[in-house]
Amino acid sequence: MDKQSAHRSTVQTDLERQFEKVITPFQYFIKDQTTSSILLILCTGIALFLANSQFSTSYQSFIETPLGLVVDDHSFSLSLHHWVNDAIMTLFFFLLGLEIKRELLAGELQDFSRTLPVIAAAIGGMLFPALLFLLLNFGSETEHGWGIPMATDTAFAVGILALLRRQIPASAFAFLTALAIIDDIGAILVIAFFYTESIDVLYLASGALAFVLLLLVNLLGIRNSWIYLAGGVILWSMLYMSGVHATVAGIMVAFTVPARPKRDTGWFLQKTHRLMSRFERMERKSDSSENILENIDQHDIVEGVQVAAAKATTPLRRWERALEHPVALFVLPLFALVNAGIPLSYNTLEYLWDGGITSGIVLGLVVGKSIGIPLMAWIAIKFRLGRLPDGLDLRHIVGIGMLGGMGFTMSIFIADLGFAQQDQLIAAKSGILVASLLAGIMGWLWLRFCCNSDMPSKTNRPQ
Repeated sequence: MDKQSAHRSTVQTDLERQFEKVITPFQYFIKDQTTSSILLILCTGIALFLANSQFSTSYQSFIETPLGLVVDDHSFSLSLHHWVNDAIMTLFFFLLGLEIKRELLAGELQDFSRTLPVIAAAIGGMLFPALLFLLLNFGSETEHGWGIPMATDTAFAVGILALLRRQIPASAFAFLTALAIIDDIGAILVIAFFYTESIDVLYLASGALAFVLLLLVNLLGIRNSWIYLAGGVILWSMLYMSGVHATVAGIMVAFTVPARPKRDTGWFLQKTHRLMSRFERMERKSDSSENILENIDQHDIVEGVQVAAAKATTPLRRWERALEHPVALFVLPLFALVNAGIPLSYNTLEYLWDGGITSGIVLGLVVGKSIGIPLMAWIAIKFRLGRLPDGLDLRHIVGIGMLGGMGFTMSIFIADLGFAQQDQLIAAKSGILVASLLAGIMGWLWLRFCCNSDMPSKTNRPQ
């Protein structure tokens, strides 16, 4: 690099460089796989503290604060608790839908024969916990909580795996992620079909029409994000008014997001080559003291590269990347703050273990997942229906099964839908917290001490 190039590459001020030294470690922390898990734990702890301290009344009043819009004589308002669970969590379901669609089209779920052990493991991880819960609650008023222990919290489970990245093969992450995605599909279907009290057919038909229009927008090749946002808001509103849980709109909109680029890679190479050639010619002729703000032509070329990149990439992947950190670092921690505040007392604790809700959830998540996931995976392999990814064996699947018992986010979400009585809801959330803690500890210990004999090479470890 010559002196002119070196001079012109330095555009930061001294203050910017000093600030970058401070902010860069924070940026790495934000991108780390364990960060979202740490935030979830922190927010859960804060919610539990607030609910069991002198601030408990203020905490409950705050999450039940009504928020909404008023236009003349018309108004629409929900409590903060409902805004989080019914509206903001739609972003989580939208991101989940984008991940599911990508995995089905180009990921771990693309090849059915390769993923059959994962599918079998996920089915076992849903079926066994539900059956164990029903075993303890069948015939009682609490039996409809069977969907609670079916879920797996991806953020927590992957966070634990990330702590063990030196002891496990990289394929463990792919297996757990694919399993959790299939698990989430099952949970979404359970919410849609079994936790909807009443249906308004007219609003449901209007929502179906909005969904069809979004599919048509996709087929026409329209990739404007604002159109999908507007259609998503309409779909959410129609589903909310219909009685179907509105967060299902997030999944539905995600499946309408285009997964095809507007231009192919050959076009992108030619376009960017022409643009960069023009940029390079201008660079040679420009004054060394001139920056890009002063050179309107160079600025236009850089913007042209950005436009070309947008046309050569898919909205599906771009929007998924854009939402990953906001959902992990804001939506899910906020959900934990609003929902994990369980008021506990001696009488409450005594009630928890007398009823079948808590024990059913703990047994389902801790035992059901630990047995169902590896057992069904083993059956699939035994009958030659597929094989495990390279580097994985049944010891790893046992550990992954234990981590699958960390239900948390989706389990709490289903518990809020399933139980209206406060004591039942407290019992359910307590069981989820206890089970998630036990499952995390068990999974970490198993993978740490029982699966470290054949250490993966450094090239295979996730960075």
